[in-house]
Amino acid sequence: MKTIALYGGSFDPPHIAHVAIVTALSNLDFLDKIIVMPTYLNPFKERFTTPAELRLEWLKKIFSDFKNVVISAYEVDKKRKVPTIESVNHLLKEYDKIYVVIGADNLASLHKWERYNELKNKVNFIVATRDNIEIPKDFIQLKIDEDISSSELRENLEITKLPKQCADEIAHYYKEHNAKKN
Repeated sequence: MKTIALYGGSFDPPHIAHVAIVTALSNLDFLDKIIVMPTYLNPFKERFTTPAELRLEWLKKIFSDFKNVVISAYEVDKKRKVPTIESVNHLLKEYDKIYVVIGADNLASLHKWERYNELKNKVNFIVATRDNIEIPKDFIQLKIDEDISSSELRENLEITKLPKQCADEIAHYYKEHNAKKN
């Protein structure tokens, strides 16, 4: 049986909490592979700060040394909003069991995800701790010590919160973007 964790998100920007989540997932012995899948555009957002192709390239650099981690361009290649259920159905053609990884901050809106009832019948959820949000017992809890928000990081960039593999490149991009915005 091939069992994977699907870790999707905007990764706008990717930061050390994302790395902490993948590291913690790597320590779960029931997973054969971790698929990191950046969105082209989050279904709940109207725009992104960084082009999807650039976020995809950063993730490839960040996770290049991780065994059993694959960076998937599936959603980026679609060039549109892709609901998680669509990505899951795509992956079920190749894998037997899928765990979907989310941050605890997504629990409150999980029921709003497209075709949520179908999704919850096809996957199990792994929930990364965040903001002291209580995680219900029917979810697998993934304890993470980093508590970082990408949206806050876009506004107040702290290079120490960026993955060292491309921290300078990420910081440069967001500083330039923020300068153009103001």
